[in-house]
Amino acid sequence: MSAKPATVAAYLAALPEDRRAAIDTVRQVILKNLDSGFAEGIGYGMIAYHVPHSRYPAGYHCDPKQPLGFAMLSSQKSHMSLHLMCLYNCGDPNEPGSKLMEWFRSDWAKSGKKLDIGKACLRFKKIDDLALDTIAKLFRKVTVDQWIATTEQMVASRNRKPATKRTAKK
Repeated sequence: MSAKPATVAAYLAALPEDRRAAIDTVRQVILKNLDSGFAEGIGYGMIAYHVPHSRYPAGYHCDPKQPLGFAMLSSQKSHMSLHLMCLYNCGDPNEPGSKLMEWFRSDWAKSGKKLDIGKACLRFKKIDDLALDTIAKLFRKVTVDQWIATTEQMVASRNRKPATKRTAKK
């Protein structure tokens, strides 16, 4: 995609038919299962799901002009991707003490499909590569309030400076 589209409709319209169908299928799963506090729009040239400034004025900690991002869906040169920020830094809200990524990997494995994921970027070439039920469950698991709280905890922990060792003077 050469030019950055301004709307989701423009993003979808710019895609080849096979990509448009796959991206829209994932998009519909997300929209059906996404907490109502999140909004859909365009962010960083991709379809983005974020906490709007009206709900969280602080925005994204690295660039407060941007809303607090949650997930992004995109068509890249050689694949499509779903960027799942909650897998990168969120514990499972339904299973205290467990990591959401661990749950996600386990639930995905039940589908029998190969998981192609980095820290938070799920890559796929066709819709059949995805465990859409697992993606739906993931989007139902994290509410906007949980995402805001998790983000604030993560940012606070990164801003804490480690204690320094003092050396005794002789």
